[in-house]
Order: sequence, then structure tokens, then C-alpha cells
Amino acid sequence: MIEIENVSFRHGAAPVLQDVCLRLSKGGVTALVGPNGAGKSTLFSLMARLLKLQSGTIRFDGMDVTTAPSMDLARKLAILRQDTHVTARLSVRDLVGFGRFPHHRGRPGADDLEMIERGLDLFELNPLAGRYIDELSGGQRQRALVAMAYVQDTDYLFLDEPLNNLDMHFARALMQRLRSLADDHGKTVVVVLHDINYAAAYADTIVALKAGRIAAQGSPAEIMTAECLGGIYDMDIVIETVRGRPVALHHMD
Repeated sequence: MIEIENVSFRHGAAPVLQDVCLRLSKGGVTALVGPNGAGKSTLFSLMARLLKLQSGTIRFDGMDVTTAPSMDLARKLAILRQDTHVTARLSVRDLVGFGRFPHHRGRPGADDLEMIERGLDLFELNPLAGRYIDELSGGQRQRALVAMAYVQDTDYLFLDEPLNNLDMHFARALMQRLRSLADDHGKTVVVVLHDINYAAAYADTIVALKAGRIAAQGSPAEIMTAECLGGIYDMDIVIETVRGRPVALHHMD
């Protein structure tokens, strides 16, 4: 279980998060959504210990992120940051292999190599495995980074806007794989998304932030209403049902 209690955060004098309290059961896919500046990426970074907590507590299965040893946390939580940059000249296979370091600590075994190959296959990277990262398109690099997080093989997988740079084919394929990791492998996936329709199609729970606070939390059916989304995004949004699922026509008047 993820437990977030009374978390607030400021950049200088500007409040970014205010008294956020949230509990997420283990398993399934949770999507964090909301307008720009709502605090989604800040909350993500605090949960992943990329930023230092200023107040409140965050725990994973009782493990406090503030005090947990780094290696213990790395075996519990894998993350993909929004602003990940790779400057070293690495092959795709080498980059994906970094995800196994918390397990082998520099001495990879057969299980580690098998997991790397599984990640390359799952994210359709085998044809690119020998190429260098700086030779890839943005979308190809994004898939390699997601594969690196996947092979870390943790209970919790956090991804901040993983659909960046992905075309329709690979965006849908990635969301399908995240859904499969939750359904077939018992992973807990938390993903920051801008596209509310992807959140509605693949998440079990949607958590919406606005102005640094939890604005709404619930199932896609509960969140995907004109009233709820209109209050979150300050705009009129038409909701239609397609194949039994709610779809927001936010791009149309």
C-alpha cells in the first residue's frame, strides 16, 4: 500500500502541494492527472525520493521513503522521470541492463541477463538492441527507458508522462503492457498522464490534482463526467460513450 499523509511542498514562497493525503491499495494502475502546474510531477518526485520531503510522510508497504536505504528503495520502486537524459554513449541493451543493478550490484547472473532479454522483447527493442542511444528517435529512446524501469522488477513502477514522444501505435502498446503488468504480474503501476482518455481506458483509479490539492479520486466512470472534468480543467467537456467506455471530447467545442 502507498500511504501519503499531510504532504505539502513549496518552491520558495510558492505553494506547490498543500496537505495531500492519499492511500492507494497494492496492485492495479493508478493515473495521476490534472492541469499544468497542478503538482502531479512534484508529488511523483516526492514519492520517488527525487525531491526531499518538506512535511508529511510517504510510505510503501510501511517503508518510509525518507529513511529507507537507497538499495532497499530501489528494489521496491522503479521510476521513469519525465526529464531523463542519457549522455553516455550506451547501447540499448546496456541501458536496459542498468535496471538490474539493484539486484546484481555489478555482477550480473543468468537471471539478470534473462530479464534484460525479456525487457527488450516486451518493448519491441530487439532490432535496436545493439544501437547507441544517441542514434535513436525520441520515441525509441523513451521505450528503452521504460524497459530499463521494467527490468528492475519491483513491486511498484512509477512513470512520469511515459507517452511523451510516442506515436499512436507505441502509446497504446505501452499502456497495454502496463495494464498487463498489473493484471498478470501483480505490479502496482502509478503513471502521470496528460491524456485523460488513456487514463480512463487503462487505469483502475484516477487521481486528479488541481492547485496542489487532490481535486477528485475514483474510478474512470466516477471521474469521466462533464461536471467532474469541467471542475478540474475549467472548461466545458463533452463526454460520449464508445464501446461502453467514457471518452472526453476535450479537443472539440
